Amino acid sequence: MYTMTVAPGADVSGGFYSLKAAFAAMPEDPAVPVTIRVMPGIYHEKLSLTRPNVTIEGAGASPSDTVISFGDYGYEIMSDGIKRGTFRSYTFFVHAADVTLRNLTIENTAGDSKTHGQAIALYAECDRFVAEYCRILGHQDTLFTGPLPPEEYEPGGFRGPTESAPRINGRQYYHNCYICGDIDFIFGSATAYFEGCTIASLGPGYVTAASTPEGQEYGYVFHDCRFAAEGCPQHAAYIGRPWRDYARVVLMDCAIGAHIHPAGFHDWGKEHAHGTVLFAEYHSYPQDADCGCADSCRPFAQRADFVDTLDGAQAAHFSRELVLAGDDGWLP
Repeated sequence: MYTMTVAPGADVSGGFYSLKAAFAAMPEDPAVPVTIRVMPGIYHEKLSLTRPNVTIEGAGASPSDTVISFGDYGYEIMSDGIKRGTFRSYTFFVHAADVTLRNLTIENTAGDSKTHGQAIALYAECDRFVAEYCRILGHQDTLFTGPLPPEEYEPGGFRGPTESAPRINGRQYYHNCYICGDIDFIFGSATAYFEGCTIASLGPGYVTAASTPEGQEYGYVFHDCRFAAEGCPQHAAYIGRPWRDYARVVLMDCAIGAHIHPAGFHDWGKEHAHGTVLFAEYHSYPQDADCGCADSCRPFAQRADFVDTLDGAQAAHFSRELVLAGDDGWLP
């Protein structure tokens, strides 16, 4: 194990003043586990981590004490006259296996989706990835769980660090995290399991936009999560819509705020996808006992007709152990 320390101004003996400097100094042998301890402070950095076997953990009392912050956004015009686009807007890009982020805040500060467009905080295209006790903050497209879909809808739409990379499914685990945004703020093709997380909608929009590939068994699973409103009006948001036709999003034992539309999910005008998506729930329940819903809200009888309600045996198929095991039996 190789341990490093990062502190603002490098005010820790033997430490680094930035995460970027620490990344450059990591041992070359990828088999050597590296732990980077980050002291409290705000780190204004745009980061790329491509070395496997790395743990980065904030040393503060809470995730809000250690903040990685940047503000690139999709509508920004680059020096070549081309828009930055979604996939070059990230604050933190992770493209390596066996990476863990713990007790950190990762934010994209670009702000309003209407004026700035897509603005990724965390771009995670990796296998056996863990984010634990993290805050992932943004507005539109806050968290991208790569890989990209096989083909873009518009030329140049995938311009970014992995546009030419092989489309390899990775497994990602988000534990006790706070993730916020408004439009499609959790999106991508990975197998990702969210457990004990707060998923906060800042305004009208869609929580997820999954692009699960055809034939991939698992997409997004949310277990024991809270879908909360942070300024989003009642019935103004949806749990998800299909970025691609085989999107898979499953909720189990999740608390649903009154900001979620009674239909639950939206088809994005893709009626042909009704028979290919898997949008499903098991034991969803209102976040607030006095949410104003009629009894028919329990268990959400007004869901769209392409949304499934799972029974106990079906829900067991989406346990963390099964979803994340893969071929190597990984269990974070």
